[in-house]
Amino acid sequence: MADVRTIPARARNDPAQYDDLAPHWWDPYGMFAMLHWLAAARAALVPPPEREGAVLVDLGCGAGLMAPHLRGYRHVGVDYTHSALRQAAEHGVTAVRGDVGRVPLRSGCADVVTAGEILEHVTDLDTALAEACRLLRPGGTLVIDTIAATALGRFVAVTLAERVPGGPPPGIHDPALFVDRDRLVRECARHGVTLTLRGIRPSVRDLTRWVRRRSDQVRMVGVPTTAVLFQAVGRRTTGVSTVDGGR
Repeated sequence: MADVRTIPARARNDPAQYDDLAPHWWDPYGMFAMLHWLAAARAALVPPPEREGAVLVDLGCGAGLMAPHLRGYRHVGVDYTHSALRQAAEHGVTAVRGDVGRVPLRSGCADVVTAGEILEHVTDLDTALAEACRLLRPGGTLVIDTIAATALGRFVAVTLAERVPGGPPPGIHDPALFVDRDRLVRECARHGVTLTLRGIRPSVRDLTRWVRRRSDQVRMVGVPTTAVLFQAVGRRTTGVSTVDGGR
């Protein structure tokens, strides 16, 4: 597990943190452990490919943690961090360097777009959502997981989680950027994607086994509230967006 004493102090949400932590992406007991659990839960919402050559665009792909869980898709990962993209490519991901607010891919190219643990890091949520929807072909699926902009979300994801094993590295989140659920649903609907939201948390039984090093995977299970960590999934029911010029 990473020793926080060796990690440079940086401002909250500074992208340079991902270079600082680059050696720890694939450590199932390290500081990115929960991202492994979330990647598996996100992949479980991805439908089986409906055509040969189906494309999944993974926004904020990091080191490609979804790769072991996907079958039948060309996995295209978009991220801004070179060190993460190099690792993603080593795991079979077609790595594309880019900003999720301006993705260098053509409109309607994707059968599935995932945005996992990235929306709570962007400063322009509406633009990032427009881009995610733009990439989807009609009938394509959007899968999201992120942190809710609530007092409970801020307490659990920052005050509490940054102090426990398996939680996010200290300073990785800026709680001011956590996602307003109504805004998320409204903006996606504006681009033809109707979302269904579901609250999730780690399984207590699995987490106990993980802490004891008896398992390297922790299932995410459903909860009645979306006020902390949640998933969202929806299908595109309209044509390709031209909000950003239909690149």
